[in-house]
Amino acid sequence: MIRRVQNEPAWLLHHRPYQDASRILEILSRDHGRLSLVARGSRSGKSRLKGVLRPFLPLQVSWVSRGDLGTLTGAELGGAPISLSGDALLSGYYANELLLHLLHRHDPQPDIFRVYGSTIASLSGGRDVAAKLRGFEMELLRLLGYALNLDHDTDTEVPLSSAAFYVYRPEQGPAAVSDPSGPMTFSGSDLMAIRNRDFSRPETLRSAGRLLRDVIAFHLGGRELKSRKVFLDMQRGSATSTKMNHKDEP
Repeated sequence: MIRRVQNEPAWLLHHRPYQDASRILEILSRDHGRLSLVARGSRSGKSRLKGVLRPFLPLQVSWVSRGDLGTLTGAELGGAPISLSGDALLSGYYANELLLHLLHRHDPQPDIFRVYGSTIASLSGGRDVAAKLRGFEMELLRLLGYALNLDHDTDTEVPLSSAAFYVYRPEQGPAAVSDPSGPMTFSGSDLMAIRNRDFSRPETLRSAGRLLRDVIAFHLGGRELKSRKVFLDMQRGSATSTKMNHKDEP
């Protein structure tokens, strides 16, 4: 059965070369979920799509498909262009990778489409990037059915206490501990702030990053995110450069 779709709101998550002058696009569409499309001739210098098929641009795409791999028949801007740079750009690529790994093909997720679009738009301001990304991760997990349990101790069913410490187990949730030094141990006050998405304290924001990194790694099943590796390599390079500069100082 041939399916034809016209002017579907979409975002380009990833693309790779295909044959001589074409590309395979990984698309997040509003009503058809994640899908793969061949954009024939799109790498040619004469292609009218060359400036359109880029990540972080709201698109209207059209395609025809017989199976899992469709063929792009048209694409145009579906809204104002969005510009990301620096940490916001890396965060955008990280969000794209999460969707590629966590979403099933051809599974419509209009709420995730909406949350992704609003997150990319908010990242364009370049402020509070880490806090916005933590909010996206939490909402994505919730919409996928993997919501964090930040309400009660999973061993006792007692509500979290701001004065206690908890180890967070990705498959279950928090459990009270007496030793607060473990790698996945958090204060109750931080977990409660994360639950309320209050990242105003730097300590809470760092705890949220640590917590979500572990939980997402659990759901990724060991698959490595390239964008996270790039970001960590950049951080290490920056730290090394700073040490060298300090060493050279009188």
